[in-house]
Amino acid sequence: MKKLGISLIALATLLLIAVLISLIPSDAWFVRTVDLVREPMSYVAALLLILALFLARAQRWAAVTMFGLVILINVWRIWPYSFLAETQLALAEETPQAAEATCFSAMSVNVKVKNHQYDQIIAQVRKHDPDVLFLMETDARWINQLEPVLSAYGHVDRHPQPEAFGLVFATRLPTLKSSVVENTHRDTPTLYATLQPAGTQPIEFIGLHPKPPLPGWNTDSRDENIVNAGVQTPDRLPNAIVMGDFNDVPWSRTTSKFRSTGGWRDPRIGRGTYPTFPANLLFVGWPLDQLMVKGGLQLQSFEVLSDNGSDHRAMLTHVCAPL
Repeated sequence: MKKLGISLIALATLLLIAVLISLIPSDAWFVRTVDLVREPMSYVAALLLILALFLARAQRWAAVTMFGLVILINVWRIWPYSFLAETQLALAEETPQAAEATCFSAMSVNVKVKNHQYDQIIAQVRKHDPDVLFLMETDARWINQLEPVLSAYGHVDRHPQPEAFGLVFATRLPTLKSSVVENTHRDTPTLYATLQPAGTQPIEFIGLHPKPPLPGWNTDSRDENIVNAGVQTPDRLPNAIVMGDFNDVPWSRTTSKFRSTGGWRDPRIGRGTYPTFPANLLFVGWPLDQLMVKGGLQLQSFEVLSDNGSDHRAMLTHVCAPL
């Protein structure tokens, strides 16, 4: 029991140091990575706290106190994305404006460039048949496999890349213009499209997939890419939707800044975290794929879809644009 106590105190100390360091406004990858794992870290800390209750008294309270602080700090950061918090965005079916709008569906999928489960992705896209489709990590091989699906869309932008940052944008909606912009680095493009659903004012669609915080990749470029994508849109239209794999969680200071400076509303707030990665371990996963709207746009619904063979789950939403 003594060795167990020492081990638990050591783990508690490491976790507490990690969460305290994560509160420092730093772009270092090892600091920002903690944001990504706050939710699963809290579950682990809770299990270890229960185990610590069986230690000798002196060790018990030291371990319990530190594990408790880890949980409290993480819960404080994640709190807006719990079902106990107030929602930020009412679903359109809850508002009288829903009957006076044109609605369409939009889907974002990180296919994973090394994934060979083409049929599963294609089947999922065909099943939900979205009006707007945004695909990430698409190289030339993936685009070739997806051509039977893409041929059903009137407008398609193909931007293959050999690594993990290719994009495809496809839509049936009338498209006034679209472009792929390098907000920070040439290999992390952002998709901008101006769409005009029937009877509505034009809206902007933003598709985003910046680099993750990994050893050797600090988050300054990722953060700049995320924030720029929300405030430097080509047409500065009041109505807009953003989707994509941010490689960031919604409670981080970067995505929080994106939301506040751009006037974005997040449907997850007050409803839950809706994790999307890793696809086969969502019970300890985290929400890397984002969906937000601004202006007069409302959501009828949104959901994280079933496993499709990628390491990310796809997101699907039904959006209503005012007439």
